[in-house]
Amino acid sequence: MIDTADTIPHESGGGRFRWSTVQPWLTLACRIGLAAVLITAAVTKFPPALSVEAVEAYDLFPTALAELIGYTLPLFELALAALLLVGLATRYVGAVGTLLMVVFIAGIISAMARGLNIDCGCFGGGGTVAPEETDYGISIARDLAFAAMGAFIAFFPRSPFALDRLFGLFR
Repeated sequence: MIDTADTIPHESGGGRFRWSTVQPWLTLACRIGLAAVLITAAVTKFPPALSVEAVEAYDLFPTALAELIGYTLPLFELALAALLLVGLATRYVGAVGTLLMVVFIAGIISAMARGLNIDCGCFGGGGTVAPEETDYGISIARDLAFAAMGAFIAFFPRSPFALDRLFGLFR
């Protein structure tokens, strides 16, 4: 018997596919995709002085706090990526990844609203740039897509190749 709550009409031929079959693979794709983004972001922030310069450019924090954020952010991104790759605490890591992207978006909007001309520093670089070199809209759209991936993981954490399954979580 087909559970209609678990099926979605398929557009071609009137057939049906099971969400419970597709969803875990979509979550796996989001886990891998978001982990790849976080690893890339972290690696491009080394040496950490580059990350510190990017955080300071936002002019939001005192110098000592900007340095702390700049030095620890790449490590935090790597930790989140590792948890996503192994599928441990998947729901929570997806939620934290989403929140991280929202914080990044808020920072970019703040810089834009205050008329700062900076590179977001999301993938290395950072600091002051010429006004025509800012790409706030693209950065915000990109981070919205990454936040959506994290939200998908948080709402649908069940996926193959996840350590969560070994511990009986999200079956």
